[in-house]
Amino acid sequence: MEFSGNDWSSEDSGETPGVPPRREHLVVIGNGMAGCRAVEELLARDAGRYRLTIFGAEPHVNYNRIMLSPVLAGEKTFDEIILNTHDWYRDNGIELIAGDAVVAIDRAGRRVTAASGRSVDYDRLLIATGSDPFIIPCPGHTLDGVISFRDMHDVDRMLAAADRGGDAVVIGGGLLGLEAAHGLSLRGMKVTVLHLMQTLMERQLDEAAGWLLKTALETRGQTILTGADTAEILDDGNGKVRGVLLKDGTVIPASIVVMAVGIRPNVRLAREAGLAVGRGIQVDDHMVTSDPAILAVGECVEHDGNVYGLVAPLFDMCRSLADGLVERPSGYRGSVTSTKLKVAGLDVFSAGDFSGGDGAEDIVLRDASRGVYKRVVLRDDRVIGAVLYGDTADGGWYFDLLKKQEDVSDLRDVLIFGQAFASGGGQADPKAAVAALSDDAEICGCNGVTKGQVVACIGKGASSLDAVRAGCKASASCGSCTGLVETLLALTLGDEVEAGPRTMCKCTSFGHDDVRREIVAQDMRSIPEVMHKLHWGTPDGCASCRPALNYYLLCALPGDYVDDQQSRFVNERMHANIQKDGTYSVVPRMWGGITSPRELRAIADVVEKFNAPMVKVTGGQRLDIFGIRKEDLPAVWADLNAAGMVSGHAYGKSLRTVKTCVGSEWCRFGTQDSTGLGVRIERMTWGSWMPHKFKIAVSGCPRNCAEATIKDFGIVCVDSGYELSVGGNGGIKVRATDFLCKVATEAEAMHYCAAFVQLYREEARYLERTAPWIERVGVDYIKARIVEDDEGRDALAERFLYSQSFSQDDPWAERAAGVERIQHSHMAEFHPQGELA
Repeated sequence: MEFSGNDWSSEDSGETPGVPPRREHLVVIGNGMAGCRAVEELLARDAGRYRLTIFGAEPHVNYNRIMLSPVLAGEKTFDEIILNTHDWYRDNGIELIAGDAVVAIDRAGRRVTAASGRSVDYDRLLIATGSDPFIIPCPGHTLDGVISFRDMHDVDRMLAAADRGGDAVVIGGGLLGLEAAHGLSLRGMKVTVLHLMQTLMERQLDEAAGWLLKTALETRGQTILTGADTAEILDDGNGKVRGVLLKDGTVIPASIVVMAVGIRPNVRLAREAGLAVGRGIQVDDHMVTSDPAILAVGECVEHDGNVYGLVAPLFDMCRSLADGLVERPSGYRGSVTSTKLKVAGLDVFSAGDFSGGDGAEDIVLRDASRGVYKRVVLRDDRVIGAVLYGDTADGGWYFDLLKKQEDVSDLRDVLIFGQAFASGGGQADPKAAVAALSDDAEICGCNGVTKGQVVACIGKGASSLDAVRAGCKASASCGSCTGLVETLLALTLGDEVEAGPRTMCKCTSFGHDDVRREIVAQDMRSIPEVMHKLHWGTPDGCASCRPALNYYLLCALPGDYVDDQQSRFVNERMHANIQKDGTYSVVPRMWGGITSPRELRAIADVVEKFNAPMVKVTGGQRLDIFGIRKEDLPAVWADLNAAGMVSGHAYGKSLRTVKTCVGSEWCRFGTQDSTGLGVRIERMTWGSWMPHKFKIAVSGCPRNCAEATIKDFGIVCVDSGYELSVGGNGGIKVRATDFLCKVATEAEAMHYCAAFVQLYREEARYLERTAPWIERVGVDYIKARIVEDDEGRDALAERFLYSQSFSQDDPWAERAAGVERIQHSHMAEFHPQGELA
C-alpha cells in the first residue's frame, strides 16, 4: 500500500479568517500500551493538533501489560504498573471511555459504536486492539477454571484460585506460561508446566539454554514436562476443571488450567469493517490501513508481511504513526528484534538466527558454577545471532553488532567475554562499554528507550535516576536497566549526578523521619489519615509505604492502633516463611534454644501428619519445619499451640531469636547463667515488632560460643558482670558489634536491652537493620541516649515494656479467623520486589 499525503487533507476545512480552525477528532480504539504510546508520541509533536477520545475495553487506565507477571508473583501492585494516571488523561484533554469496548465501525459515516450503545464520530480513527490469547480447542477448554494470561482480569482470576490453593497446570512453556507458573508457585500452588516442544521458549532459546532454564525452574519446585501434548481438560462433573489428560495417557490433577500457548492479532473489528486483513490489519509505512482515515498500530497489525509481538517494534510503529499524523516525512521500515527477558527471575536474551547452518560458527562460553551460558553465532566474521542465559548484560551490544553487520574479526578473541572487556582493552570496564554503545542502542526494553533518548533527557535537565524515569520512562518498569541508566548519568554529568531526595517512596515527598515526626505531632491514628494529611500522591499507597506506615503507627500508638494485616508482607500475614516452591516453613519458638520431650513429640507428630519433607535446626537454635502447604497452616498451628508452643516469628520484622550457650550451669568455662538470662530476655522481648528483624545472643564467657558479637544486641558474660554490645550483623555484610557498656547484674542487662530496643524501634527507619542505623547516627549517640542519660534510659525501657503488654499475643492463637480473612481478602497484597524470591 502507498501513503499519500493528499489523503490527510480535508477537502473543505471550513476555516474562517480570524476564527481558530476546528480540531480534527482522533478516536483511539484500545487503551493499552500501543494506543496510549501513539497518543504520547502525537502529543510530543503537536499537543493541540487533535481532539482525542480513547476507548478501552478494560475498566482501567493504561497500565504496563509486561508487568502483569510481577503483579501475579506479588512483587508489584497494580498501582505500581500504571503508565498513565487519570490526571494524564485530564491534563491532556483526553476523553477516556473505559470499560466500554467498541463493537462496530461505520466507515461510511465515520462513527464507532460501543457495547453500551454509545456512538462517537471521528475524523481519524486509530485501531490498537492488540492480540487475543490462543486457546487450544481441545475437549474441556470452556470449563470453569480454564484461564488465559493477557490482562488484569486474568491475573485476578489466578490470584483467587491461588488463595483457594491446590494444583495448577500451565499449558505453554513460552515466556507467558513460565511467568504464570512462577507466580502461581510463589502464591503456594503446586504447578506443572506442559510444553509441546522439547525446548522451553524454543523461539528465543537454543537447546542448551532451554535445558539450563528447565533445570533452574525444576529446582524451584515446578514440574516441567516437555514433549507433552494435551488431549483433554477433565471435568469434575460440575463444569469445573479437575485435571489434564495427555495424549500418552498421563493424568495431571488441576484445579485451574492456564492457557499460554500463543497470541493472535485481534482483527475482528477491522475485518467486519471491510479493511484489508491478512495475518493482521494491513498497514503502510505510516500505519495507514486500506481506508485512508483509519490507522492501526501494535500487535494487531501486519506490516510488509510481518506481525510483531514485542514492545520495541510497537514503539517504532507509534513514532512513525505520530509523524504521519503531523505530516512529517518519515516512515516505518520494519524492525529487527531482540528479546531480553527475566523469566521467573532468570535472565535470558536472544537475537537473530541462532539455528546455525552453512558457514555459521559458534563461540560458546559455559560457566556452570555461575549458571551462565553465552553463544554468539557468526557468519563471514559478522554476528548473525546470540543467545545469553544468566548474564544478559551484553545483549544490547551483540544486538547492535548484529543490526549493523560490523566486521568483528578484530574482536573475535574477546567477543564472548563481552563489551566491557572488549572496550577496556582486555580489562573489564563497564563505563567504557556503555560509552561505546551507539545512540540507537536500546537501554530500556520495557518502554522502548534508546541510549540517545536517555542522554537527551539528561541534557534537558534530568540529573537523577528518578528524573530520568519521569522524563523518558527508562528504568521506570522492571528496573533491569537501572545500572545502565545510572552509568549514563555518571558519564554525562560526572559529579553533578543527584542522589535524589530520600523519600519513603514515589507516593510522597516525605522521608521516613518526617513521617514519623508528623504522626506523633498530629496524633494521626490510621494509614488513610496519614495519607490524607500528608497529601499522598496515590490513593492507597504502595508496597513500600504501607508496611512502613503500619509499623510507625503501631510503634507510636501501642494499645490504640489496630494492626493492619493487609499492610504486612505475605510472610507476616501467613505467620510462616514462604519458600521458593510455594510451600511454607513453620518455626515454633524455643526459649533460649531450650526444648522439651513434649515439644519434640509435637514437632515430630506435625512432621509425620503433614508429610513435611524436611526438619532443619536453624542458626538460632530452633527447629524449622519445611514443605507445609498453605491450606494446612491452620491445622499445623493448632497442633503446635496445643503443645504449648508459640510462634518463633522467623518470618517477621520483629525479634527473631535469642541464641545462648549452656553457660555456668553445664560448661566448665561458663561465668554466668547465660541460658537462663537468654530465656528471660526472650520472654521480655518476643512478639515486639521492629523496623527489621532483630537478633539477640548471650554468651556465657568470652569464648563467645553464641556469637553475641555479630548480633543486634549481644551480651558476653564475664566474671565481674555482663559486657553489652550493639549493632552486629552476620549476613551478607558481616559487622562486629560496637561495645556499649558493662553492667554488674542481670536486671541491668535486661533494662539496657529494653531501652536499646525501644530506641531502635522509635528512631530507625523501616527496613533499616541496627547495623546501618548505628553507622548512620553514630555509636556515640547511642551511648549518650542509653548509657549516659539515666532518666532517658528508664523512660525508653518503660515505653518498651508498656508496648509489650499489648504485643505479646501469639499470632497463631487466631489462626483460623486470620487465614480466612487473608484468603478471602480482595485488597491488594503488599510486599516488595524480591521478598518472595
